[in-house]
Amino acid sequence: MSVAQPAKPLSAKPLPAKRRMTRKQHRLILIAAAGAVLFFAAGLVLFAMRDSIVFFYGPTEIVQKGVAPGTRMRLGGLVETGSVQRGPDQRVSFGVTDGTSSVTVSYKGLLPDLFREGQGVVTEGVFEGAGRFRADSVLAKHDENYMPREVADALKKQGHWEPGGAYAPPAAKP
Repeated sequence: MSVAQPAKPLSAKPLPAKRRMTRKQHRLILIAAAGAVLFFAAGLVLFAMRDSIVFFYGPTEIVQKGVAPGTRMRLGGLVETGSVQRGPDQRVSFGVTDGTSSVTVSYKGLLPDLFREGQGVVTEGVFEGAGRFRADSVLAKHDENYMPREVADALKKQGHWEPGGAYAPPAAKP
């Protein structure tokens, strides 16, 4: 008996030698991979900060956007005239307005020296719902010409800004 010989493949071409990557190709792959990782990381950061990128919300924006109670944020506007009420243990309550809407802020602590009615203010804390805001910190203007740009822009948008930088309260409704 004879043993059968294995069949030869139809194409007897030799396999090409393995191509090696050049240094330039290797660097390009590393740069592309690093770029992809950075792009992905930036996307995650922007997604996580999508609602907190804005410096502050004005009272009208809170009403329009329907901010959920328990949301941590910054609230900016003007201290409403006649709204400051001081209580025991350094507790204070005041209204923040942008001329259209108003939010009542409660705060426990020392207020800045320049805090007063009719002046710009930015508070940071938690929105409690129903037009109430519990502040952890209160920032007031630092000189007579300063008002946070966002507050000034919101007031201009509402039509309650006078050229000298003064606040023009809304006209009384009959």
